[in-house]
Order: sequence, then structure tokens, then C-alpha cells
Amino acid sequence: MVKVGVHISIAGSLDRAVDRAKAAGCDVFQMFSRSPRGWGFTPLSDEIRAAFTGKIRSSGIIPVDHMPYLPNLASPKSDIHEKSIGALSAELDRCGRLDIPYLVTHLGHHLGDGIAGGRSRVIGAINTALENSGNNVILLLENTAGEKNSVGSSFEHIRGIMDGLEKINRIGVCLDTCHAFAAGYELRTETGIEDTLAQFDDQIGIRNLRIIHLNDSKGDRGSALDRHEHIGMGFIGEDGFRRILHHPVLSAVPLICETPVDDRRDDVGNIKKVRELAK
Repeated sequence: MVKVGVHISIAGSLDRAVDRAKAAGCDVFQMFSRSPRGWGFTPLSDEIRAAFTGKIRSSGIIPVDHMPYLPNLASPKSDIHEKSIGALSAELDRCGRLDIPYLVTHLGHHLGDGIAGGRSRVIGAINTALENSGNNVILLLENTAGEKNSVGSSFEHIRGIMDGLEKINRIGVCLDTCHAFAAGYELRTETGIEDTLAQFDDQIGIRNLRIIHLNDSKGDRGSALDRHEHIGMGFIGEDGFRRILHHPVLSAVPLICETPVDDRRDDVGNIKKVRELAK
């Protein structure tokens, strides 16, 4: 059986995310440990920490944290870059206190001054944050869709970042299917999936694939469009996801849907669709 879940709201209190994940039927869930739209945050109280970790232990659900929106590890703007390092350091600390094993991060945008400079800044930011971190939380580098000035849209670019990291034992990868497809990787056919995974293994190593963001794509292959769609309703399609979910490597990795919630389908519906296609 696949392990599948969705991104869950923390509205009201962090521990309520566990209740919502359990109610939705999640085996794994992703969340923001704080508001994703600002730089500031409230420190974790012992009471909130105990409530969250207690519910995680009793539920058996795997929690995954995601970095907020504002940090940009590749930014050439010194103030934004420094604040981004601080945010990453703080988020790693929060994950450690909450017993969350994985933190997913986008690699950012170089804002037009070149991929080499952006990659160098990402490497420096991650090395500094991990050096500041006194826990064993695994930082997961997420691939991007190939949008303008983005860092990490190819497996080669991610490998280039990994080669510069000092604490490589604390690094993994989160593969987003929508992003990979939009960046040009084929995921609809058995041959395409095998070729994509061969490239991933050659550049990054399958052993480093820890989480999959399982999302269909509103854009066609190679469109560089970062627009997620319901499972089976986009350009990857039901047949593509059926092949993905029957692949022995991909089906063994925890799957998190970051799909829309609208009048066509909700989170529970996407979990149900994943399990249906995986049968």
C-alpha cells in the first residue's frame, strides 16, 4: 500500500494539523509550522510542542514541514539572503523540537544575475543553516518547474548544489511530479518514467529520494508552468499516475499531494484517487 497524504492547515493550533490529517485519512502530511506569508513567528511553547508530538506518536502519521514562501536562498540581495538563512535555521530548529524528520525547501530564484551565482548562494545558505542546527532533521531540496531565474529545475543543478554541501548526510530530495514534468521530464509512459529515474539516480542517487510531491500539471511537458492540478486531471493524466504509482521505486516513497481544493475535488478526493490508481 502506498503512503499518501496532503498539505494540512495548522489553523487554530499546530496539533490540530494532526487531527485534520487523521480525519482526511493521511498516512503522511505536510504543513507549515508557522504562517508562510511573513518573516516573523511565535516561538514554540512547551505546551504546543507536547500536544503536537504526542498526537504524532499516537497517530503513527509521518509529518513533513515546508519552508515559508518569503525566504529566497538564491537571492543576490544581501538583506533577503541573510534573512533567508535565519529563517531556514529557525525552521530546522522548530522541526527538531517538534520531532519532524523532514523539512522541504525551495532553492529560490537568482533574480537574473546567473545560475552559478544563485547556486553558490544556495550552497552557502544551506551550509550555514545546517552548521547552526543542532539536530538531525533532513533538509529536502525540491526541484523547480523551470520558471524564469529558478534554481534547481534540473537534476544536474541539484547535483551541483549537493556537491558543495558539507553535511551531505542531512540532505535529501523532494521530487515534485508537476515541477519535473513542466521542466521537461517525461512521466506519462513506462519508458519515460524509467529514463527520468535513471537520470535522477545518475545525478542525485535514488537513495536520496525521501518524499514525492504528487501533483498533476496544468501545463504541458516542458511548459515551465508551476500550476498544480488534481491527480489525473492534468497533462500527466490518470494513465501516467497509474504507471507512477505502480513503479516499485516511486510507490515506496511517501507521497504528498499539493493539489487544488475546488468544486471538482477536495483533498480527501485526491487521496482516494491516488489509492484507486495504485491498486
